[in-house]
Formats: sequence, C-alpha cells, structure tokens
Amino acid sequence: MEADARAENENGLVLELNEVAMRFGGVAAIDGLTMAVPPKKVVGLIGPNGAGKTTVFNVVTGFYQPTAGSVAFEGRPLSGLTPQAICALGIARTFQNIRLFAQGTVLDNVMVGCHVRRRCQWWMAPLCLPRFFREEKEIRLKSYRLLERLGLAPLAGEIASSLPYGAQRRLEIARALATDPSFLLLDEPAAGMNPQESADLMRFIEEIRREFDLTILMIEHDMKVVMGVCAHIWVLQYGRLIAEGDPDQIRGNPEVISAYLGGGPKAEA
Repeated sequence: MEADARAENENGLVLELNEVAMRFGGVAAIDGLTMAVPPKKVVGLIGPNGAGKTTVFNVVTGFYQPTAGSVAFEGRPLSGLTPQAICALGIARTFQNIRLFAQGTVLDNVMVGCHVRRRCQWWMAPLCLPRFFREEKEIRLKSYRLLERLGLAPLAGEIASSLPYGAQRRLEIARALATDPSFLLLDEPAAGMNPQESADLMRFIEEIRREFDLTILMIEHDMKVVMGVCAHIWVLQYGRLIAEGDPDQIRGNPEVISAYLGGGPKAEA
C-alpha cells in the first residue's frame, strides 16, 4: 500500500483536495473545494469569518469526514482514518483557540505530542516493565531537546497556563512538532498578538519550516503575516474557492477585496 501511495504521488504534492464538500444539514461549510499543496513551502488559506477555513482543517485531520470529494496526503487517501492515524502519517495541527494541558508543565505538554510515536503499550506501566520506563526517559529527553531548539527550554518546568500568550502559541506549535510531522497546519497562529509578537512569529514560522523540513499550511486573518510568509494563498468565501495565487496576485484580486469589504457571518465555520 505504501508503494502504491508513492506511485500515485509522483506529482510530489503534499496534500490534494478534490471537489471536497462538507455539509451540516442544509448548510455547505465547504462547497466543491479543490486544492493542491506543494512541498516544503509556507502556504495560506484565508477568507472572511464563516468562510469554512477551520472546517477544511477539520476535514484534513479526520475530525470530520467529508460529505463528498476526496482528500489525499502524499498520494494516500485519508478517507475513514481517525485523527490519531492521520497524525501518525505525519500531519500535525494547532487550533484557533489554544488547547494546551493548562495545569501541566511546558515539558509535559511536549511529551504528550511524542506519544503518537510511542512503541510501548499503556499496560506496560503498571507492570513496571523496564522497556516502558526506558522509552519514557527517551521521550522526556527528546521533548527537552525540542524545547531547546525552539528557545523554550528555560520554561520547561513552568505551568503552561502561566505563560505569556505568545509563549503559549509557541508551546502549542512545539507540541505539534513533537509528533514528527512533515505537514503542519497552523490555525490563526497570530490571533491575539501585538505587532511585535506577530513579526516574531513570522520569523519563527520560517525558521521551523527550514529547520524541520516542513510544509506549512496556515489560516490567518493578519494579512501582514500572510503576505509576509506565504508563497501561495487560497481564498475561501462561503465555502467556495474564489481565488488562489501568490501574494501579489491575491493582494490585487477584485473578488478578494470585495469578499473582505463585504464581510460575512460572525462565526467561523
């Protein structure tokens, strides 16, 4: 099956959505969306509130099964796979609203991300099997080294909820990176940040793309961030693709300008 997937992925695309639809009752949150994400780039998915952007992430990561169409990762269909199975394939994500284990330490939060690659089973712990505790030690060391690479090591023992907002955003990204992804989905990483924090985030995203050899797809409302880091951008409105292209093409697109000036529903789909 792995060989078949590689053969089907000769075009080198990381993610392919083909006429994907996602309906909730009579409402189409996504309506016939086709996307082809190239490797090793930072790309963006934008649109007014309610455009269906987070729904796209939920479909890609297995939280929703699409009503119609297909999704493939590196040539492999994702239909029917659980979020955990999709994560194990190499897709990780962050969330629009930060979802950390608030009362856990920074190090604990990153260690949780490592567990998707864990070889030992949970039942080995109460049996006090040495193999289990050796792997736990390896996970702790791996997690600390990841925090070092991301400049968060001095905060390793801090409670996650006590961190400044920007550091919590970085910690959520660190936990996603602990799953060893090749494809990272960032859902509004600059939300709630001041201009200096947003500028720092732009550098951070490009640094992790290079250092971890990633493809990154991000949802973001801060157009300065989007235009500053994304090589290619898709624009949604009411679940439909209205434009795609490089930042210059998107910046001057009349349909995109109209969509943003016209606004949309208040709640994100």
